[in-house]
Formats: sequence, C-alpha cells, structure tokens
Amino acid sequence: MGETVCCVFGHRKIEVTEELRARVRCAVRRLVVDEGVDTILFGSKSRFDDLCHEVVSEERSAFPHLKRVYVRAEFPYLTKQYTEYLLESYEETYFPQGLERAGHAVYVERNFEMIRRSQFCLIYYDPLYSPRGRKSGTKIAYDYAKKQEREIINLFPKGGT
Repeated sequence: MGETVCCVFGHRKIEVTEELRARVRCAVRRLVVDEGVDTILFGSKSRFDDLCHEVVSEERSAFPHLKRVYVRAEFPYLTKQYTEYLLESYEETYFPQGLERAGHAVYVERNFEMIRRSQFCLIYYDPLYSPRGRKSGTKIAYDYAKKQEREIINLFPKGGT
C-alpha cells in the first residue's frame, strides 16, 4: 500500500493563536484518522509551516506512524552533521530532482513538487494577502493545487475548506 500524503504551505507571516493551533490539530487528526494520511511534507520559510510542524510533532505521540518529511529548496547535498540535525525533527528529508536549476523560482518549484506528491494540501491562504513587490508564493501554490485537483484544507479564518 502506498503513502497517503498531505503537504503544508502558507503565508510566511501569520498570527498564531490558540484557536488556529486548535484548528490545525483538528485538521491533522481528521486527515490521519479519516483519510489515512501517514506522511506530511513540509517546506520552510513560513510561520504556518512551523506551526503545523509543531502540532504534527505533538500528535506523533498518538500517531507514531506519522512521518514528517522536510522537502528542501536549498542544500541539494548535505553534510552528515546537517543531515543528523534535520533528522532530529523529521523522519526524512530530500531535495527534489531538477530543483537546482530553478533559480529564483526554487520555492515555487519545491511547492509544486510537494503538491504533485500529495493527495491533500493543508494551507493558510488569505486571498487578500499581497506581499509588497512580488507575487504571493502561497497564491501560486494554491492555484496550482486547485489545478491539480488536490483536496485543499484552508485554515485561514475566512478560507473554509
């Protein structure tokens, strides 16, 4: 039987509240219990990713089979010391093939890889969010997840599911 995978992505800066933390916990439990998710893919550079990692790490006491995977957008080759450091917080890490040629789009391409590998996307996307001077990476990933027909669970308060 193959993995059932959920990826996580969201805005870099969010307000972490106890209510949001509880919604993340509820969503993770539903994904594991009702949908059979056993692998969660994480990126970096996002406070939402950090929050989800914290919650998933706590939930591993109830769901020890739950695998946390860090999908790197930097460092295609790791030293043994850095690998050991990452594996203190994740069960696995990898650098997607071909990503070294992505240039400035490396985080966008990494998110696309995570979405392609997933059946579910746990996100924090505010449609009104607009970073100064650039496109929102979260919006780009959200649009791609919709195009790929992934089940999207948006934990932005007005985002719904």
